[in-house]
Parts: sequence; C-alpha cells; structure tokens
Amino acid sequence: MKNHWIAIDWGTTNFRAFLMQGSQHVSRISQPLGLLSVEKGQFAPTLQNLLHAWLEEYGSLPIVMAGMVGSQQGWHEVPYAPLPCNTQDLASRMLAFTTPWGSPAWIIPGASGTSSFSQPDVMRGEEVQLLGLAALRPATQHIALLPGTHSKHAQMLNGEIVSFSTFMTGEIFSLLSQHSILGRALPEQQEDRHAFLSGVKAAAQGAPFTHLIFSARTRRLAGELPESSVHSYLSGLTIGYELLALPAGQHAWVVGSPSLTERYQLAAGQMDLNLSPANGDECFIHGLWHLFTRLQGNE
Repeated sequence: MKNHWIAIDWGTTNFRAFLMQGSQHVSRISQPLGLLSVEKGQFAPTLQNLLHAWLEEYGSLPIVMAGMVGSQQGWHEVPYAPLPCNTQDLASRMLAFTTPWGSPAWIIPGASGTSSFSQPDVMRGEEVQLLGLAALRPATQHIALLPGTHSKHAQMLNGEIVSFSTFMTGEIFSLLSQHSILGRALPEQQEDRHAFLSGVKAAAQGAPFTHLIFSARTRRLAGELPESSVHSYLSGLTIGYELLALPAGQHAWVVGSPSLTERYQLAAGQMDLNLSPANGDECFIHGLWHLFTRLQGNE
C-alpha cells in the first residue's frame, strides 16, 4: 500500500480534500466547489485541477471519496448500502475506477434505511464520520448528531449503523433567513447568545413549527428582539426544534466543526440534554482510513 493517499469529502456545496500519510493528514484543500458548481461531465478535470500540486509532487495517488459525489447528480452514482451496515458492508459496495490521469479511485456508497418516524431516509458522507466516531470512541452504543445542512441523528450498536433520521435544520435556517419575510431588510447581523437561547426556549415549548418561526417577526415588531439578532434567534428556533427529537436526559455525541458543536451544546444545555463534542474532520478522516485499509487488505 502506498504511504500517501487522498481522502475527499465532496458534497453539494463544498469540496474538502486531505493529503494523507497513513492515518495522518499532512495537508488539506477546502473550496466552495461542490456538485452545484461543477458542470456536467467536468468532475475529472475539476478534481485534477484541485489536486494539481499534490499530483505533481506525489504522482497518481490513490483517492477515496465520500459524499454527494456518489449521488445521481455526482460523478458516478453508487447505490446506497442498506441498514444495518458496518465498515465491511460499505467497503464491499464501493465503486472502484481509474481517473483519466491514472489514480486508482473509490467512491463510498452512502447508506439508506427507514427513519425513526417511519420515513425512507438516506445519507452520504455522514456514514464515514459515524465509522470514525465508533473507532475513536469505542462503545457498545453510540447516539450521534451530525449537524449541518441536513442534520442526521444516528444510532450505532457495536460499530454498526442501525438507524438514522434526517432534519433539514441548516437548509431551513438558510431559507428563512435569506429568502423569507423573516429575514428581509435586516441590518448586519450580530452573534447574540441571549437571542439564540430565547429561540431555543421558545422551540422547547413544542408549538407548531410554522407558528413558531413567525415569532422571529412578531418579537422584532414588539421590540423584544433586536433587528441585528434575528438570525441568532432563528438559529435557536431551528436547532431547538431539531433537538426536541431527543428524549430529556439523553446523552449523545455531536459530530462537526467546533463552532457548530458548541452551538448545539449550548442549546442542549437549555433542554436537559448532554452532548459531547467530536471533531467532524477527525471522525471523517479516521472513518475513511479504516475503509481504505480494508480495501488494501490490511484489516
């Protein structure tokens, strides 16, 4: 097995690549060049351009990719692995191919199942973070939140993903704050902890969501919410409403960037929940490393 390889998280809006030396990353690339920014049929030249410096220095390194790059709108569609699934299930379903410049490449399949609310559900990319979490924090059971555009609440038993549910928290916040009357004609927004926690507290009361979000307008009109704090309040509302899905007293991991995990922990503290943070990049890298070593026959 080559000592150097490349791990890639290629999503809808963002691209992240990690130059790896064994299980350690030595360099990274992050660009807002997700699937929506790639023209049809241009995935290979786009990737080659993004990785140019690494390929020049190290040659045609192996590349392992996860995320929406394996979706219907991605480079190559890779069918989901059905739940329950573990490292071996995902590794056996990876799509293998060779890039035009000669790099051996694989795309992780993602996972599909039925949510806790009896709806069909899917994930791409988060399954890698979950495998990494289980490897970094060994336990019989893991309850994990993976916040983002489409947040996931997942359960793992003995390192196997057994269930998950999706919450469109990040996308709903974006739509409300940028494309609705709630966010129209606002001044520059400021981080406001008090407004955020007020939103969490309002969400915890369990009012119907479409009624709840209108309070971002009415509280502002009533002088209870500063105009510069509307986004903080909306963030509290949407995250708080998502966290209603967890029973009071629940301990769970929250996997993501430090800023996002801190926000979820702040909300959880108001709702009698206990969230322990785990770095999303570390979990992703560790999960992909386990899949890569399985491909190489070293596990």
